[in-house]
Amino acid sequence: MKSLLLSEIFPPTHGGSGRWFWEIYSRLPRERVVVAAGDTAGDVEFDATHDMNLARLPLSLEHWGVKSFAGLKGYWKAISQIKKLKRSEAADVVHCGRVLPEGVMALGLKYLTGTPFLCYVHGEDVTTAVESREYVFLIRRVLKNTKVVIANSQNTADILTNQWNVPVDKVRVLHPGVDTKRFTPVPACQETRQRLGWEDRKVVLTVGRLQRRKGQDQLIRAISKIRESVPNVLYSIIGGGNDREYLEQIVAEEGVSEYVQFRGEPDDSELASCYQQCDLFVLPNRQEGNDIEGFGMVLLEAQACGKPVIAGASGGTRETMKLSETGVVIPCDTPSPLDETVANLLLDDAKREQMGLAAREWVVEQFDWDSLAVKATELFDSVDA
Repeated sequence: MKSLLLSEIFPPTHGGSGRWFWEIYSRLPRERVVVAAGDTAGDVEFDATHDMNLARLPLSLEHWGVKSFAGLKGYWKAISQIKKLKRSEAADVVHCGRVLPEGVMALGLKYLTGTPFLCYVHGEDVTTAVESREYVFLIRRVLKNTKVVIANSQNTADILTNQWNVPVDKVRVLHPGVDTKRFTPVPACQETRQRLGWEDRKVVLTVGRLQRRKGQDQLIRAISKIRESVPNVLYSIIGGGNDREYLEQIVAEEGVSEYVQFRGEPDDSELASCYQQCDLFVLPNRQEGNDIEGFGMVLLEAQACGKPVIAGASGGTRETMKLSETGVVIPCDTPSPLDETVANLLLDDAKREQMGLAAREWVVEQFDWDSLAVKATELFDSVDA
């Protein structure tokens, strides 16, 4: 069986789901899969670095609904091109990167050609959709017609069965993973820390898009309390997004500009160095309206580098760690108890080291991409059978 993966989000575009698909599908035999990825800046240069069977299509839609002429036109154009690719590649089944818009594209293709499809769900994609009646209608049609729904966490699977009435036997859980060869522990390096502007500071790191549910704002508000017991603390924030100005305003209001660093979106090498050289990784995520953290791949990347992690008690983050041994989950809707938990771990070097060693062992055993690719292959085979 040959699969056609549809994913607008795919490297070089940043995003956890795109990285997930790259790591899994790049490990499958070339003759078994073709990828229809979104076209984006830098894709020509990126595609010159690999030999995946990949086609770039204009999968970005201005309107995800179908009520408007523009929405229908966008879907028809995308489906027409996908149909041509499916025929030329003799693909038997479609894998949708998201329920919207890729799931609707696959649904249209099924109506036209009878091609079966399966669909990935990431958590926040279905929880935020309830704000739109049209999106709810489309998602229900996709979920009803897909052969299997692949959830990125048990938390997402529970949302699908409890809130969307998807039959339990139609849902499979497949966790994202981490490249344990790329993200690996290294000794503290003064030269690297100096280059990063960290030097002898106690560094707390967050990696994630600058948006409310990621919780960077609450950790910024917690810094004043943390520095009472950890005077040399530095909060380093990696990521881009619409909340940069909002977060900078909080930094100014709190008077903590000396204790907060915005690094933007670094290249892969610098990202790995930040994980390796930080003292503690925190993803202070929370539920913001209907928006949740479906899983949290960055928590795996930090643990792979031998760092203990703290995450918010929302969504599927607890599934990334061995609770209390490699990480801690706490409410992050307010600066407390975040401030106390971060300060206590920063002050306990021995505990952080012990947790970091356990974290590395945990992700190598449970989340290495090579082993997850085998699980994915077994899942695909069981669906195709």
